[in-house]
Amino acid sequence: MSSIKMRASNKDGVTTIKALISHAMETGTRKDKKTGNKIPAHFIQEVVCEHKGNKVLTANWGAAISKNPYLSFRFSGAASGDTVKLSWVDNKGGKDSAEATVK
Repeated sequence: MSSIKMRASNKDGVTTIKALISHAMETGTRKDKKTGNKIPAHFIQEVVCEHKGNKVLTANWGAAISKNPYLSFRFSGAASGDTVKLSWVDNKGGKDSAEATVK
């Protein structure tokens, strides 16, 4: 199951992407309440959105992004029926991607 829930809609030539990513996004500064040890940093470093093989968004994130981040952005050049792909990579090598059809 994908960690990304995404929708893509087009209105007047502008495509809006709305995505919710399930990820713990640990900063590395919180302590485990039971052991007192720091919880290791685990966060998304890069998010990329592609349309027809072209990158329309590259976002470089850090530990300050909240748990289960929501991302919304717009770009032009897509049409209804096109496919967009959103992918992420975290600081531990984890990654995921999802595709949505523009409506």
